[in-house]
Amino acid sequence: MPAPAYGLGLAACGVAVAWAVHRVVPAVPLLTAAVVLGIGAAHLPGTRGLVRGRGRAGLSLAGKRLMRLGIVLLGLKLSLNDVLGLGWATVAMVFCVVAATFGGTWWLGRRMGLRGDQPLLIATGYSICGASAIGAVSEVSDSDERDVATSVALVTLCGTLAIAVLPLLQQPLGLGDAQFGRWVGASVHDVGQVVAAAQTAGPAALKEAVLVKLMRVALLAPLVAALAVSVRARAGARRTTTAAARRPPLVPLFVAGFLCMVALRSTGLPSAAALDAAATGQELLLAAALFGLGSAVHLPSLTRTGARVAVLGLCAWGVIAGVSYAGVLLTT
Repeated sequence: MPAPAYGLGLAACGVAVAWAVHRVVPAVPLLTAAVVLGIGAAHLPGTRGLVRGRGRAGLSLAGKRLMRLGIVLLGLKLSLNDVLGLGWATVAMVFCVVAATFGGTWWLGRRMGLRGDQPLLIATGYSICGASAIGAVSEVSDSDERDVATSVALVTLCGTLAIAVLPLLQQPLGLGDAQFGRWVGASVHDVGQVVAAAQTAGPAALKEAVLVKLMRVALLAPLVAALAVSVRARAGARRTTTAAARRPPLVPLFVAGFLCMVALRSTGLPSAAALDAAATGQELLLAAALFGLGSAVHLPSLTRTGARVAVLGLCAWGVIAGVSYAGVLLTT
């Protein structure tokens, strides 16, 4: 068998188990279950050797290539009409939430001395769309797989906690159903986690949450493009053939695909059946990618920076929850 086949087969098995967990416990999003199962597979005696040995090539391939395909299909969830329907005040609020969370988290992570690209990846995951955004940015920045895996694990953990914590705060914070939905959409990381948290307040909350969340997803493309420009500029400054050869395109192919899918959805041409099929494919692709990323987490190595990473995650969570709460009150 080709070397990647073992890891891809293991990722497929992980997705199947994650799907079964989600079916039995709907409150657990498919993507969250996939990450947790990937981490477990990397540490259980029965699968640890396969994950770290023969299956590593395929799992790494899933974490990169399948992530790109999932992000492209993610564009079909968003149309320009949905964004315009939110109103300019809400669009400005979302932009401010993303900017404050990204800038504040990145700055704090660097001040705390976190290794490699962890500050950048964690800031991206919290501010945009969780593990999907981390995967997209890591492709452009060529981040170390361990940094990507650690960032995904942290963002997934906090997003999972938000499913349980945020509904308990709706009444104490005096939020109506629609306001609560907007708060969830502006502050929770992954789309599946947003749905799980917002549906506790009813259909009105769920609709607002998904629209606001998709607006945050739309900001993924300009963020990745801006990062690509930065990486190209740094590579050009070195003025070496090797560096120039490694410069990413101004608009990575998967980002261009994402934008094309948004444009296609905006035309209204895709049928409901096609959109449903694409949504299912996107979930499965991202689940396989996140299983692969989760399998790269090495818990013993996290003890060196685990406390600092946890502190950064809690601070970022507080920033995005606080800024988005203020934004919701100002715009509703």
